[in-house]
Amino acid sequence: MRLTNMKKCIPCEDKSVVPLTNEKIIHELSRIPGWTVANKKLSRKFSFPDFVSAMDFANRITDIAEEEGHHPDLRISYGTVEVVLTTHSLGALTHNDFIVAGRIARVA
Repeated sequence: MRLTNMKKCIPCEDKSVVPLTNEKIIHELSRIPGWTVANKKLSRKFSFPDFVSAMDFANRITDIAEEEGHHPDLRISYGTVEVVLTTHSLGALTHNDFIVAGRIARVA
């Protein structure tokens, strides 16, 4: 089973990608401080001193998402980037969401 400290997401088309149980979500959430779960989505708001810094962070997220093949929803405003992750194809949270969240948190 893949955990957030593993390096790569499993393609969502792979049958081994399954929704996490509430117990596993709570466990994974404890490993990435600052993130919250609501409505089957993992999210966190990051603050920056200005728009350029926020955009720089969003661009770093883009690189991570492309490397992993797992893409968050981003809401960018002046000095703020809100990151929302879910496995859209399953309408649920999977280990992939937590892998990407962990990588994003490390570049914040």
